[in-house]
Amino acid sequence: MRKTFVITLGLCFIAGTALAFHDGGVAHCNGCHTMHNSQNGQLVDPDSPNGNPWLLVDATPSDVCIACHDHLDKPLGADPLAPPAMKGAGNFVFLLEDNLNDGHGGASNPIGGDAAGHNLNAPGHGLQADETLTTSPGGSFPASAMGCTSCHDPHGTSDFRFLYGAGRVVQGGIANFTNPAPDAEGLAVFFGSESQTSHTAYKGGMSAWCGNCHGDFHANGTKLIHPSGITLGGTIAQTYNQYNGTEDQTGGLAASAYLAEVPFEDAANTTSSTAGPGAGSQVSCITCHRAHASSAPDAGRWDFSVTLLEEDGAISGSYAIPDPYASPNQRSLCNKCHNKDAFDTIAP
Repeated sequence: MRKTFVITLGLCFIAGTALAFHDGGVAHCNGCHTMHNSQNGQLVDPDSPNGNPWLLVDATPSDVCIACHDHLDKPLGADPLAPPAMKGAGNFVFLLEDNLNDGHGGASNPIGGDAAGHNLNAPGHGLQADETLTTSPGGSFPASAMGCTSCHDPHGTSDFRFLYGAGRVVQGGIANFTNPAPDAEGLAVFFGSESQTSHTAYKGGMSAWCGNCHGDFHANGTKLIHPSGITLGGTIAQTYNQYNGTEDQTGGLAASAYLAEVPFEDAANTTSSTAGPGAGSQVSCITCHRAHASSAPDAGRWDFSVTLLEEDGAISGSYAIPDPYASPNQRSLCNKCHNKDAFDTIAP
């Protein structure tokens, strides 16, 4: 199922110069801002005839970002059943879904697109603030203010993906970043779908950075919940490396064990890494979640509520997240680290 929505593409001010627009930092000012909200006798932003507080060319910061980026790396797209190529952060198009629930009773108890990930305030592209959660889980960041520039600095930083670092105060003091930006390496925004040999290289610090808004939501030792931002240890690292799917639970090799759908943090990771983790590698928020959105509740990299991955999308009618092992018997990817498939019997 999906919400029907027609996107009217906004004017992209970077045609022909896309590769150099941000140029590693500040772009040319009138790509995003307008002094008078008019050009050649026409309103630059018809939806804001009196302009807006940021002198933007569109109604909200996120609308400005999407208007150009959806011509390039496509963080949104138009159809949640035919999403753009999947990249590490996921895709906001799944926020347009009307049901993500493929668990028991999913048809009669729909979970709306709000649960797909970080909801953006981008009315010009059919997106709005989260109607279920008013603040960030574990923290106090207001959902009404959530947008692209809540995490990324459009004027540039020296950090991964222009993420805010420690000491930054954003959006008029709504958020104070006390933890540094994560250490990571990304592919060019124009590359195709992520794969086992072409993916974001997460090196460290992601969980602490997410904690700038989500607090100690997954802090080790404070609550009886899954830890994050800690080392895997030898036993789990070995399980990850040996697990090659439900049908080959111990046949994996460490040299080729990396699974982009279940990434881990390690200083040695590269964008073409295929090696699995070592005992000192870390589990992180991004091991289980997409930073933007996914076709599963809670921005899951896979649907946590299904028994077999092939069940994803069957009840809800939502986009079925591809199974990296392409097996009708494949169970939850939690098994990549924990392998509870060991005593399951696979029917002939």
